[in-house]
Amino acid sequence: MRSFKNIFKVVSGDQAARPAAVPAGGGDVTARIRHDVAANPILIYMKGSPEAPQCGFSAATCDALNSLGVPYASRDVLQDPELRQGIKEFSNWPTIPQVYINGKFVGGCDIVLELRESGELAKLVKG
Repeated sequence: MRSFKNIFKVVSGDQAARPAAVPAGGGDVTARIRHDVAANPILIYMKGSPEAPQCGFSAATCDALNSLGVPYASRDVLQDPELRQGIKEFSNWPTIPQVYINGKFVGGCDIVLELRESGELAKLVKG
């Protein structure tokens, strides 16, 4: 099993040098993902929306973020098959949901829940 300290992946560079907006459903999927990750301090790629998750893992991950009372953005991969595949390739992570905090890939549902239990998730979202 990997240590949590070894799973974080930087997916964007300088936050001040954010890319130009790329419209949802348009352009290169990798460019769209990079833009979303850079533009949103906390972002979840999920099935459904936080208000209506379409799978239990997405619901549990949203519950973990909601329990911290922090705002976050979401992208529904069920609405965009290209995004659904593209995010898996971008992160080299095979499952959905996927959480990004401050430009870093954190992980999926199990990792987010473990981080919440250990108190590390609160530190990540507030730091």
